[in-house]
Amino acid sequence: MLFIVFLLFSLHKVEAASSSSSSSSASNYLIGLGSHDITGPAADVNMMGYANAEQTTSGIHFRLRARAFIVAEQHQGNRVVFVNLDACMGSQIVTIKVLERLKARYGDLYTEKNVAISGIHTHAGPGGYLQYVVYIVTSLGFVRQSFDVLVDGIEKTIIQAHENLRPGSIFVNKGELLDAGVNRSPSAYLNNPADERRKYKYDVDKDMTLVKFEDDEWGAIGSFNWFATHGTSMSRTNSLISGDNKGAAARFMEDWFEQKGVKSFDGLFANRSDTGRIPRRVSRLVPNDDANGNELMRLAASFQPYKGQPVTRLSSSARRVRNALRMAERPEFVSAFCQSNCGDVSPNVLGAFCTDTGLPCDFYHSTCNGRNELCYGRGPGSDEFESTRIIGERQFRKAAELFDKATEKLKGKVEYRHTYIDFSSLEVSVPKVGGAEVVKTCPAAMGFAFAAGTTDGPGAFDFKQGDDQGNVFWRLVRNVLKAPDQEQINCQCPKPILLDTGEMKEPYDWAPSILPVQILRIGQLVILSVPGEFTTMAGRRLRDAVKGVLISGGRKEFDNNVHIVIAGLTNTYSQYVTTFEEYEVQRYEGASTLYGPHTLEAYIQEFKKLAAALINGQTVEPGPQPPDLLDKQISLLAPVVLDATPLGVNFGDVKTDVPLDSTFKRGNTVAVTFWSACPRNDLLTEGTFALVEILQNDKKTWVPAYDDDDFCLKFKWSRPAKLSPQSYATIEWRIPENAAFGVYRISHFGASKNLLGSIRHFTGSSSAFVVA
Repeated sequence: MLFIVFLLFSLHKVEAASSSSSSSSASNYLIGLGSHDITGPAADVNMMGYANAEQTTSGIHFRLRARAFIVAEQHQGNRVVFVNLDACMGSQIVTIKVLERLKARYGDLYTEKNVAISGIHTHAGPGGYLQYVVYIVTSLGFVRQSFDVLVDGIEKTIIQAHENLRPGSIFVNKGELLDAGVNRSPSAYLNNPADERRKYKYDVDKDMTLVKFEDDEWGAIGSFNWFATHGTSMSRTNSLISGDNKGAAARFMEDWFEQKGVKSFDGLFANRSDTGRIPRRVSRLVPNDDANGNELMRLAASFQPYKGQPVTRLSSSARRVRNALRMAERPEFVSAFCQSNCGDVSPNVLGAFCTDTGLPCDFYHSTCNGRNELCYGRGPGSDEFESTRIIGERQFRKAAELFDKATEKLKGKVEYRHTYIDFSSLEVSVPKVGGAEVVKTCPAAMGFAFAAGTTDGPGAFDFKQGDDQGNVFWRLVRNVLKAPDQEQINCQCPKPILLDTGEMKEPYDWAPSILPVQILRIGQLVILSVPGEFTTMAGRRLRDAVKGVLISGGRKEFDNNVHIVIAGLTNTYSQYVTTFEEYEVQRYEGASTLYGPHTLEAYIQEFKKLAAALINGQTVEPGPQPPDLLDKQISLLAPVVLDATPLGVNFGDVKTDVPLDSTFKRGNTVAVTFWSACPRNDLLTEGTFALVEILQNDKKTWVPAYDDDDFCLKFKWSRPAKLSPQSYATIEWRIPENAAFGVYRISHFGASKNLLGSIRHFTGSSSAFVVA
């Protein structure tokens, strides 16, 4: 039997290699991909994105990952690194520390010039990993665990990609995805010139650009794509860590390829009759049990709950579904869904409605009877989990289509340009009737409409979008922190300043002033790394400006055949960038454009310089270095002191089990609660807190089937009281429609902490039950 399996694997390897050689000529790059867990603390940590102090982590929807590609010219040529994070955004201090580690390991091979670290903008990940005060206020300051897991995960992802470098080819494809985003600030978009708007069919970008990586030996090994839509399918009240719609799409794509690439083995190991649906993340070892219901019931009844007991630290990692039957020599398929100019793009595609009346919100201010708190974006699902799945699935299906039809091969040099710019006082030349005018950007500041939030996550009090006046009360509150001087007020006009963050320095900087701008080039693909959220029209203007420079430079490879993508929220974070006209309206995005009305023109000016330097082979001055504020960070998040259970109860014991003699159908939800401990004791990185196991054919072996990286499984953690040392873990499994019939159980892994600070790992399992 083992010989047959080995033979089939070998045949698959040959088929993959022949498929690659048939679709491409000789390789022209070295390609390496990597992926690593960056989930972070699943308890007590404020989530980054909505700035809701009450939104703290308490479990996992599915795990977060860092995914990276390295592309290098053969024969010791240039190389670039692009890392995509299932995180809200890139962080300057994370980037600084990752680059320090890379320098220690590789010397000058990977630097700020050729490394880009980008976030997908999920609003359901742990916060506290940025270095500026305004971005960590709600997380009670800096959260070392959030920071460390990102730095470690990014470094390991890049190491993996570096060690996987092999000859290969890259293909690019582009197509429209119409139903995954709508403009959440249409009144601001309409303030752009009518002639400009007429050039575009939609008020958001609908294009997805995908690159497909092919290894000379193994064939396709991964894909990265860029598409603009916010990571706000999960709401501001959600407390489960989630990659939102882009994280979901990445998992669907990786599962799809795994199922597609090894379909020859399905008959050996599993019943996969439902191949038209999104594939499940499940080991191919899971059997198709043909026993009848009565036999399964008798078998399940023979397995009692598995009481909690100590295990090794690596136990949960060893039981992860994705570790089963992985071919050690074959590169892991990696698929990333990257963020673009998503500033005004919402995944809540049904539009914004008032929760009290069901009517559409006010068009100009997104209020309901003058209140912003009641205006929310909807859909497309019946709840946030379903909406996340649907928007993720739509992106996945478009990506799979582009992946299968990608034929345009990237050819040409690997190049990059990078510089740091002080955006607090940058001189910018802007067009004016009869010539040009020199204006300046401003120190960072946020307007009153910033506090109103958006239709994806409304703010509170009496703030509203589209406010270009402010009010007396909140000005008094603002002045307690820092009153802006007249020069700053004039510079930011018509923005009424709520927080003068660029001039607030206590206990350390509240907002960034020095920002990175970067261009990465692989053949005819050009990636613009921007440290913020560009709106739709702002992104279009930036792409067009850079394209104009590239095409006018006389390089044949760019003659009307250049693919320019914006990689949003990359290397650091500085909030939003709108057009000058959108800024005048002062919706949320305009109020969050930090450096004044000419911020976009400043970016365009500096990116055009980089593009010109790239095509002319010129070097670029590095610019002023951003500060390293790690030693100044303050954390007010209380540590875990002690975990406890009632007398006679072990960590991992079942608190609430499945009913006796239970039989569940596909589509049902099974829930089991365990006595647990705080997940911050050990993040179980590359492991799992929750596991669904199926009894294999020999009736003796429990095989991993689903874990906490599966969309169908939720790990929910809670305490009976806020300061209680006791805690529970509830694991909910919504049985997929394509789950195999058989006997199952649910298991929990964790780690407890005693008064001496010692960490002890544990596990426990529920009673067995039947899925039939």
